[in-house]
Amino acid sequence: MFVEVRSPQGAAIVLPGELAFLLGQGVDLAVVRDAAFIAQREGTEPAAALLRTGLMSEAAYYAALARALGRPFRSAGLVLHPEARFPDDVHRGAATGAGGEVVLAPAPGAVAALLSAGAPPGAVVTTPAALAAAVLQTAGPRAAARVAEALEVGAPDWAYRPGLHPAQILVLLLAVAGAPLLLDASPWLRLTALVVLNLTILAAIVFRLAAPLLHPDPLPVLLPAPVPEPELPVYTVLVALYREAEVVPRLIGALSRLDYPASKLDIKFMIEADDDATAAALAALTLPARFEVVTAPAGLPRTKPRALNVALPLARGEHLVVYDAEDVPDPGQLRAAAALFRAGSDRLACLQGRLVIDNTNDSWLTRCFTLEYAALFDVLLPLLTAAHLPVPLGGTTTHFRTRVLRDLHGWDAWNVTEDADLGLRLSLAGYRVGDLPLSTLEEAPAHGRPWLRQRTRWMKGYVQTTITHSRHPVRALRRLGPLGLFCAVAMVPGTVVSALAYPFGIALTAWHFAADPLPAGPDVLSNLATATGATVFAAGLGAMGVPALVGCLRRGWWSLAPWVLALPFYYGLVSAAAWLGLIELLMAPYRWNKTEHGLSATSRSGALRRR
Repeated sequence: MFVEVRSPQGAAIVLPGELAFLLGQGVDLAVVRDAAFIAQREGTEPAAALLRTGLMSEAAYYAALARALGRPFRSAGLVLHPEARFPDDVHRGAATGAGGEVVLAPAPGAVAALLSAGAPPGAVVTTPAALAAAVLQTAGPRAAARVAEALEVGAPDWAYRPGLHPAQILVLLLAVAGAPLLLDASPWLRLTALVVLNLTILAAIVFRLAAPLLHPDPLPVLLPAPVPEPELPVYTVLVALYREAEVVPRLIGALSRLDYPASKLDIKFMIEADDDATAAALAALTLPARFEVVTAPAGLPRTKPRALNVALPLARGEHLVVYDAEDVPDPGQLRAAAALFRAGSDRLACLQGRLVIDNTNDSWLTRCFTLEYAALFDVLLPLLTAAHLPVPLGGTTTHFRTRVLRDLHGWDAWNVTEDADLGLRLSLAGYRVGDLPLSTLEEAPAHGRPWLRQRTRWMKGYVQTTITHSRHPVRALRRLGPLGLFCAVAMVPGTVVSALAYPFGIALTAWHFAADPLPAGPDVLSNLATATGATVFAAGLGAMGVPALVGCLRRGWWSLAPWVLALPFYYGLVSAAAWLGLIELLMAPYRWNKTEHGLSATSRSGALRRR
């Protein structure tokens, strides 16, 4: 059925069947006509334009569809057959009810075909969101096992599991056995080993010192031509929430300001089954159909990556981005990412956006955290991406080609830094990460205990990632190349090892300087060992401060520059977190230390100001 209507300017437009039937169900012609114009302008499905822009609620639309089909409508209390399949039944928009009836919830693009064919006898109509919730509830245990073990089943070599590979055990035993031999070896051999170690560490330090030398182009030059609006792809936004009721209104506001056609947005909030407060906060808001709440079935582990894996099979977008609950992304991010993906090769699988701490003035910790992020995302990230080197992802503001993410079996549900792990997996699979030079404002923990809990989880996850991807070093070398492997080692295990060794290195250096500052050795090798050690110490301090200072100045944060001097003390706390991470890896390897949000006392931009 098609109906021709005219705009206020007199332009004619033909309504497709998925909109035209609404005129017989008492829906205002102006609403239907506006949806048709939006669909035509944005190049999207007419029913999707109607629902996702908020012109009509999903419940009202599918209730009207049920009346047009002569079938009952049910929006709640669905009971499905115990053999309901996730995500298959959701994808086909139909499931079998407990009494054998067909429960229909066609996607917007399939409504016209259903109207033409008619509904089967005894069918019940519901909304896609209600069907997805009912399927997840019915297939809960099977769905929980599926999302938790997807990587282990699909690519076991890339999945974290406790314990070490036999080759890893052999290397550790050789290292333990070799250490006493090295101590008893000749002075020449000990000094040679020390020089080699110092030079290796210095190579990693030089990498950080070289990063500020890369001068990114101004922002308009970095971004390719925008994609015409009708050609923009559907974009999925995933946000995992747990005990985040406080920040829900701010989050909804930030996502509502995204500069992207509403008809092409697919925003999913993943919540846990026992998180009543966050569920109530979301239910209290009247949201258009582009927003959807997905409740993860009960199961282990209770981690963010498991929640993301629940939503991944339901993602409708060609591209997908992950945000955190406290994030305020630049509204232009999705358009810019779509343009970069289109301009890049198929091997460009991910874009990492710039993370910026906004509650900088809350405490000295947040000031140092701001400097740390400025160094990582504004200085190191452009170098890593420009050189096509492995990038440990940041956990938020990571934009993906959805197809690639599914091919790699999603996130590792058992790794508490699923972002760093996925960044390495992308490189090992032959993909690369690009730089998205637009920012997302973040809230950093302002006090010692929450900061330490968060950083302990990060360090624990880096060790998990190291265990996972060091099982086959020769294979990793072939896939990443020497420089790529060196970068991966420096950025992941190197971060943990340097943090563990930091206080001992500082203490040993201080003792040497106090006891016998830079004595002249009896031979060249002794002097070389002393010189390389002193160079490593000085360069290490420079690598700690110079990228942070450069990132700070690139942002124009001149008043923050003196706080670079506090970074040596800040990294002492990082060391404490690394040691706690090792302990927690043994005691509670899968525990996810929750970071509370919505606590910021200050906000540079005003975006994180508490309501």
